[in-house]
Amino acid sequence: MPLNRRPGNKLENEPIILHLETATNICSVAISRGATLLAIRESDEDRSHGRLLTVFIEEVLKESGTAPEQIIALSVSKGPGSYTGLRIGVSAAKGFAYAMNIPVIGMITLQAMAAAAVAHPSAKKMLDNHKDMLLCPMIDARRMEVYAAIYDREINEKVPVSAAIIDEHSYSKELDKNPILFFGNGADKAAPLITHPNAHFISNINPSSRYMIPLALEAMKHQDFEDTAYFEPYYLKDFVATIPKRKVF
Repeated sequence: MPLNRRPGNKLENEPIILHLETATNICSVAISRGATLLAIRESDEDRSHGRLLTVFIEEVLKESGTAPEQIIALSVSKGPGSYTGLRIGVSAAKGFAYAMNIPVIGMITLQAMAAAAVAHPSAKKMLDNHKDMLLCPMIDARRMEVYAAIYDREINEKVPVSAAIIDEHSYSKELDKNPILFFGNGADKAAPLITHPNAHFISNINPSSRYMIPLALEAMKHQDFEDTAYFEPYYLKDFVATIPKRKVF
């Protein structure tokens, strides 16, 4: 799809991508040209995705001076995360992609969170002090359950995405080998239980569409797109089963 280009302006030759993040309580929309963030809108108001998502899309387009036909791809967080939030985000992405005839890039939410950690000043300091440190983003599910994965500092997956119940033995095997930085709203409830000396925790690293930009560019490079017609969110509902209490009749 052609872009409005001006000779001599390198940025005009770089792809414009729209990014949607709705996997948690945060509703986040960004638009980028190449690696440059042009505009972003975010809200952590709970259950606001249905009301704010299209408004935010309109606002970032207006602020960045971008016409819809200039967008050549759309990236969307596909989970794991909130069932309702993911359904709203993916539905909007598919509708926009169909209307504009552009490809959809499905983004693993936890991978984008790992990218956020690498860019976070406090996390960067920890990574500099621990060259073998791994990253474990966690999304709160319910009770003591989380969605989590482990990545290295290059955002390569070391332990795949899973749904788990957190206890004092969680990730002990991995922690015996490497220091691990835990973050995300699921890490808040894990911190009192995971007390291994190699466990480190940091607050205020949350999903954001701004951190989808480098991952979306990499997906564009490899033409790693979803089949829009059949694309569904990655809900990851299954958790480790607990032993039910004996029934008393």
